[in-house]
Amino acid sequence: MAALVLPPLRPQFRALAQTFVPEAAALDEGGWAEAEGTIERFLAARPASVRRQLALLIRLLDLLSLARHGRRLTSLDAARRRRFLESLQDAPVLLFRRGIWGVRTLAFMGYYGRDAAAAAIGYRADARGWEARR
Repeated sequence: MAALVLPPLRPQFRALAQTFVPEAAALDEGGWAEAEGTIERFLAARPASVRRQLALLIRLLDLLSLARHGRRLTSLDAARRRRFLESLQDAPVLLFRRGIWGVRTLAFMGYYGRDAAAAAIGYRADARGWEARR
């Protein structure tokens, strides 16, 4: 199995995820485990280089936060963290824009991929298609 990406970066990733999906702040450890498990299974199917790039990006975001605000991502309040990420998603550097959108996509996948979130928003997709609803 591929090396896990999130465990060494768990606090930073959770801070990012809560910025993109504020409702994630209410997750308990079981909810986080389900969300992170979904993300890790997705990442396991990707090349090792992609997993390394994601880990590097999260570390870089943490260091940029420290350089810009004198605090790491986990120490910034939600509003300041949101403004910081918005500034990077609109940055002239394409790599930052893509990276922010990629981390946001992973956060959405993890949060909304949980059974509880799908039920809460009324998502009832089924592999059997419309037949399942009849």
